[in-house]
Amino acid sequence: MASIRKRKGKWQVQVRRKGSGAVSRTFHVLKDAQAWARHMEARADRGELPARPESLRGITLHQIVERYRDTVSPRKRTHALERLILNAFLRHPICHRPLSDIGTAHFATYRDERLREVKPASIKRLLVPIHNLFEVARIEWGLPIRENPLSRLTLEASDQRRERRLRPGEQERLLVSARQCRNQLIGPIVALALETAMRRGELLAIKKEHIVCSKRTLLIPESKNGRARTIPLSMAAVELLIAHAAKDGRLFPITPNAFRLAWERVKRRAGIDNLHFHDLRHEAISRFFEKGLSVPEVALISGHRDLRMLLRYTHPMAHGILQKLDFTIP
Repeated sequence: MASIRKRKGKWQVQVRRKGSGAVSRTFHVLKDAQAWARHMEARADRGELPARPESLRGITLHQIVERYRDTVSPRKRTHALERLILNAFLRHPICHRPLSDIGTAHFATYRDERLREVKPASIKRLLVPIHNLFEVARIEWGLPIRENPLSRLTLEASDQRRERRLRPGEQERLLVSARQCRNQLIGPIVALALETAMRRGELLAIKKEHIVCSKRTLLIPESKNGRARTIPLSMAAVELLIAHAAKDGRLFPITPNAFRLAWERVKRRAGIDNLHFHDLRHEAISRFFEKGLSVPEVALISGHRDLRMLLRYTHPMAHGILQKLDFTIP
């Protein structure tokens, strides 16, 4: 609500909104005062007036992190991991500060402190949900937070792109080691990863009803980007899936953590180091290109929407390039 009064020959305007600080200005002409009042009222309706610090002094960062963890985070596919991140963050002293006393400088100090223990990429992943919770608190919860304190925080992370391809003999050793696992599902999962370029979560979520053997296709109902896709299958992939589609439910009823532990044992038995399970996706995508598939065809299988990201996964073997360079056109 705007109030205009004349004092000492000038027009004083003040605009107030609940939860925001008052803004005021003085004019020599009444029409100018009225125009400015209408403009500021419109800004107030859009929530653009400066926040009133007093209204945020009774709310701590700890409180909104807990609320976000318990109400917003459970709706995400990454809920379990995000809950661990938020619980760890809640133990830090910065969470005891009131929202009125938190700015970019405080998070810069937190960032520098954590950088002594973890890599920049880890800090970036950690602060993504914190940045989002401030947006939710500001936009959806109506808290008078004028600016997200993480919006201007520098979070530079070095390029974490991996170029690990399977070396000669490693695939055979991996598959032999996987077949030696007590859990007989580990071997087929590893083999399918190399045939389909599917992510771990996508593989573990496969159900019988997702497979259409007559068309040699597999439905992936939910992927990392939140979109469903249907991928074509090689004959080897079809045979692997049919062999484990005898019962309803998930073909590979293993928890992500159980599979992670099994994967580490597989690598140790095979005598292979510096190989992530996700590297098998890199390997499969690179093989698709080496077989002559086009970028759109590989994107259909891999699920990449950004072709620039897809090209980061392609690491052709040097000997294959050398053979093409040495090829003589008749």
